Amino acid sequence: MKPVYKKYSSKNNRKNHSGNRNRRKKSTLDPQLLIKKAVISELKDYVSDRDYNSMPIHQQLKDALAIKGYVKPTEIQDRTLEALLDKKDVLGIAQTGTGKTGAFLIPIINQLIENNSNPFALVVVPTRELAIQVQQEFKSMTKGLKLFSACFIGGTNINKDLQILRRDSHLVIGTPGRILDLVNRKALDLRKLNTLILDEFDRMLDMGFVHDVKKILYGMQNRKHTLLFSATLNDKQNKLIKEILTRPVTVKISNGTSTGDNINQDIIKISSEDDKFGILLEMLNRTNFKKILVFEETKHRVNRLCAKLNKAGIKSDQIQGNKSQNARQKALDRFKKGEVKVLVATDVAARGIDISDITHVINYQVPESFDSYIHRIGRTGRAGKTGEAYTFVD
Repeated sequence: MKPVYKKYSSKNNRKNHSGNRNRRKKSTLDPQLLIKKAVISELKDYVSDRDYNSMPIHQQLKDALAIKGYVKPTEIQDRTLEALLDKKDVLGIAQTGTGKTGAFLIPIINQLIENNSNPFALVVVPTRELAIQVQQEFKSMTKGLKLFSACFIGGTNINKDLQILRRDSHLVIGTPGRILDLVNRKALDLRKLNTLILDEFDRMLDMGFVHDVKKILYGMQNRKHTLLFSATLNDKQNKLIKEILTRPVTVKISNGTSTGDNINQDIIKISSEDDKFGILLEMLNRTNFKKILVFEETKHRVNRLCAKLNKAGIKSDQIQGNKSQNARQKALDRFKKGEVKVLVATDVAARGIDISDITHVINYQVPESFDSYIHRIGRTGRAGKTGEAYTFVD
């Protein structure tokens, strides 16, 4: 792998950068874990021996998928379909970008076509962006089928949510906090829901939603079907998973611990004499750096770094917790359309960004955990493409 940076010894920025670094919480993550070359020669795209048209799903759903341009299922979709159609509990372990959303939506939509139950299922996700993404995918798959969804997330008007709940919705999607808020207001009755989907389960636990998840589980004790999808799996989760799922079918597309084989990963060592921001600019100005996601550790640092990039002539936008949901969605849309080259974000963006052409992920600081690192770099190297991930190491 070619080096991506050169050493700088500018004294002009030395004081500011070293002073900031001294106040940062040092990550205990071993930098050697962040170095890995993509195994291009060994990459094999999964090709199912069947297409959607030959799968045991309703013709109306086949037609809707054909309109979307879907021909063959991804591996996670292919290997979980029959179990989900048979209403068996499923534990799916797969890296981001492998089609997990379709894996649970396709069988749910199929069941709704055959038995128009309302309300039917609850999808719980860790972030607002992912909730919106799931709803958009559901709408595109059910166009013309008269199936309806409702999405409830923080940062939006609760009164509008209460109005939405007065209408019929087959699928309810939301983040844990807002779901429980609506339950506490007696606007949403979890007992009426037949199926529970916990998506990005590992991230929900990472973000501290374990008690919220348990409250939702308690409210849905009579559910008949549970699906749990996660990119990673560790011993801390096993006990809770055993409480959630009943004799589950387990489908592993990844081992639950490693990063994607199709992502080149390297570190950028920074000394006290280096101009860290200057190195970042030098990288971003290279011709092969086309659509870049840069992670910072706090909302304040995201805001500051985004402002510095724009001042330096790099069109950038940001996603962080102080931004309204509307502002965050606009930033995502601008990034998708290529109106900005760089999106600066906290870990809130590590889940829910489904953009297939992100060329690079840059960790401006070493992440605090390897799980966080996996989710961050999973934003690149999607849809069979090779991605690049770099981490600045002090």
